[in-house]
Amino acid sequence: MPRFVIERTLPDLSPEELQKAGKKVIAEAAKMNGVTWIKSSISQSEGKSYCEFEAPNLETLKEHSDKVGLPVDKITAIDLEVDPNMFR
Repeated sequence: MPRFVIERTLPDLSPEELQKAGKKVIAEAAKMNGVTWIKSSISQSEGKSYCEFEAPNLETLKEHSDKVGLPVDKITAIDLEVDPNMFR
């Protein structure tokens, strides 16, 4: 399944708001064929989140974000994944 990273500009979310948004992301992904949230990284100082997903295609991932109500600044397809263990 293709992987993507979504860059989002987000306000500083309270723990309760983050909990609510996360649950909504999971619930909507469960309704959509092939959409899986892998993980997210948040930079509060930059007001950004970087969310990794598996999805059949870019359009399906955009649809998921629309249904969840989260902004999308940029979606990047991941072509190759590397980690330090590959170079030892």
